[in-house]
Amino acid sequence: MENGKRESLSIQILQLVDAVLIGLSFWVAALLRDPIRGLFGMGSMNDLQGGLSDLVWVLFIIVPFLPIVLEIFGFYRNPLRKRLKTSIIQLLQALVIVGLVVGLLVIFWKISVSSRLILGIGVPLASVFLLLREAATRSVVMHAVRAEDAKEAVILAGGDQEIEEFLSETSEEIQAGWKIVERLDLREISLEDFEAKIKAASVGRVLFLARHTEFGQLAKAIEVCELQGVEAWISAGFIRTQIARPDFDLMAGKPMLVLRSTPELSWALFAKTLFDKVGALIIIMLSSPLWLLAAIGIKLKSPTGGILFKQKRAGRYGKPFMIYKFRTMVPDAEARLADVKKDVGNEMSGPVFKLDKDPRVFGFGTWLRKTSIDELPQLLNVLKGDMSLVGPRPLPIYEVDKFERMEHRRRLSVRPGITCTWQAGGRNQITKFDDWVKMDLDYIDNWSLWSDFKILLKTIPAVLFSKGAK
Repeated sequence: MENGKRESLSIQILQLVDAVLIGLSFWVAALLRDPIRGLFGMGSMNDLQGGLSDLVWVLFIIVPFLPIVLEIFGFYRNPLRKRLKTSIIQLLQALVIVGLVVGLLVIFWKISVSSRLILGIGVPLASVFLLLREAATRSVVMHAVRAEDAKEAVILAGGDQEIEEFLSETSEEIQAGWKIVERLDLREISLEDFEAKIKAASVGRVLFLARHTEFGQLAKAIEVCELQGVEAWISAGFIRTQIARPDFDLMAGKPMLVLRSTPELSWALFAKTLFDKVGALIIIMLSSPLWLLAAIGIKLKSPTGGILFKQKRAGRYGKPFMIYKFRTMVPDAEARLADVKKDVGNEMSGPVFKLDKDPRVFGFGTWLRKTSIDELPQLLNVLKGDMSLVGPRPLPIYEVDKFERMEHRRRLSVRPGITCTWQAGGRNQITKFDDWVKMDLDYIDNWSLWSDFKILLKTIPAVLFSKGAK
C-alpha cells in the first residue's frame, strides 16, 4: 500500500492505541466473567478456575496481530469517507483471520472452558472499543479539517494546468488539511515577491509543480524555502542542497522529492510533544506555590498593572501567538522602549533588544527574572502547543520583521521553546545576534531527544545558580 510518511506515522499511532484497547477489553472481560457465569448458573463462584493468566500467550498474539491485520484490510484508511458498514466488514474480516489463528491456539494449548468465556466476551468488547475509537478519531479529524486556523498554510507553485491536474488527483481528505494561500507561476513572479508571500501567510510548505519552469529559477525558489526552514515538495528532478536533507515522500500516490532543513516527522518528535505536555503539567503542579508568590509580589510592588505580561511573539514559521510571562516591568514598558534604546542603548547586536539593567524593571521583577520564575507562565503556552520545553526562544513580531538576513528566519522553522542551547550555557552572556542564531540553527540541524534532555539538565543548574540571568 502506498502512503506518505505522515499517514504512516498516524496509522502506527492508531495501531498502538488499538492494541491497548484490545488488551483492555480482555481485562474487562476477565472482570465480567464471574458475574456472567453466576447470572446464567454456569457454576458457583467457588468452582470458578482459570482466568486472564490462562490467556497470556494467546493475548501475545491477538493484541499486536489484530491491528496489523486490520491495516491489511484498510481499516485505518480514509476515516472521513468511510461508513460504519465498511468498518464493520473490515473488522469482521480481520476477526475471521485472527479467529482462525486463535482457534488453533485454543486447541494446541487446551485452554480451559472458563478462559474461553473470556475470549467470548473479549472479542465483541474489543470490536465495540475499536469502532468507538474510530468514531472518536473521525470526530477529531473532522474538527481539525474544519478549523481554519489549524490548517497548514500551503503555496502551490506551477502553471495553471499543472496545479489543476495535481489537485484533481489529490483526495479531498488530503486537501482538507490545507489552507492554499497562493497559486503562483514562478515564471511570472519575482523571488522577492515569492519570499514575501511565504512570510505574510506563515507558510509551512510549498509544493513545486513547475514542470516547465526554468531550472535556475526553480533552484532559487527552493533556496528561499531552504533558508527559511520551509518544507519544499518538488515533483521533479534532483537538486543538490547545502543545508536541507533530500528525501522522498508520496503525495497522492506520486513520488515527491522533499528538501527538509528541520527534524523529520518521526516517533522521536511525537515523543517530544508528549514529553512537553506531561512535563509542563508536572512542573506547573510542582511550582504552583511560586505562581502564588509571584502573583502576590507583583500586586504588592506594582499594583497598577496586571500580573501577567502578554505579547505577540513569532511562533513556528513566524505564525503569531500570545506568550505569557509574569510581569517584571512597569505597566507602560512597551511605550517606553524607544526612549530606553535611545537613552541607555542595546547590549545585543542585530534586531533584538537586550539590556542588563533595564530601567523599566521594578525591584521584585528583577528577582523574578534572576530566578527565572517570570518564565513559568510559558508552560501554559507549551500546553496549548504554541511552544516546546526546548527550542529557539520566541522573539517579538517587530524584532522578527527586522531580520536582515533571510537565513535568520530558519530559526522559526521549529516550535519555539522555553529554554535552548544559549540559555542553558550561560543565557545573557551572548551579545551578538549572529552567534545566537548560529547556536539555534546548530540545535535544529542536530536535534535529537537526547539533546533536549541534555539542555534541560543544563538549564536546571543555570536557573538554580542564576547563571547568566539578568
